[in-house]
Amino acid sequence: MAGSVGRKTVKVMRGIMMLCPICFESVHEEKLVDEKNYVEDHEAFFDLICPGCEDINRPLIDDMLGSSE
Repeated sequence: MAGSVGRKTVKVMRGIMMLCPICFESVHEEKLVDEKNYVEDHEAFFDLICPGCEDINRPLIDDMLGSSE
């Protein structure tokens, strides 16, 4: 995928999201991931990630938000 160089991944209920190194560190600092890099609280996760990470993961985010309403 274009623009994915240097990105790291976390697992969410609908798939895998790519994060920039800063967001990846923030997610770990806030303890939003478990030992398998799975994010349980996706609402807190979405509040934490940057606009660039939101854009690159937009289809997955839209799918998750649509399924939780």
